Amino acid sequence: KSGEMAKLTKLIDNDVFRAYATYATIVLLKMMLMSLITAYYRVTRKAFVNPEDTEMFGKGENAKKYLRTDPDVERVRRGHLNDLENIVPFLGVGLLYALCGPELSSALLHFRLFTGARIVHTLAYLIPLPQPGRGLPWAAGYMVTISMAYNVLKKVWHL
Repeated sequence: KSGEMAKLTKLIDNDVFRAYATYATIVLLKMMLMSLITAYYRVTRKAFVNPEDTEMFGKGENAKKYLRTDPDVERVRRGHLNDLENIVPFLGVGLLYALCGPELSSALLHFRLFTGARIVHTLAYLIPLPQPGRGLPWAAGYMVTISMAYNVLKKVWHL
């Protein structure tokens, strides 16, 4: 078993895996930042969905007015949900792709394009930018994940 663990720890010596780990961490941190931005908007807009969250602003009937939706909060939440829908598949497919032994330059292109697309997509959501300012980076990131999936299937196709 220690030999198997030693093989796994050698992954960190693989340049493609290190690139994957770098860009996966960046997009995960970006996604986590969206949680903080959502919380910030909830507090500054005083728009909450849970009664216990309103208690800092009052009790009883007075607090109920803060149980509401706010367009700014909902916009940030939609951006965060879009991250979940796109970053989670990238993490799984990207890991499989990295383990299939692609050329470093190809892997870097995929990882960098996806990361850049997600950052631009988030900025387009938060600013907000007119379409296709949000749609194009979404499509670019989506196509990167499809490209990696295609490369994984091409490499391991055993149906």
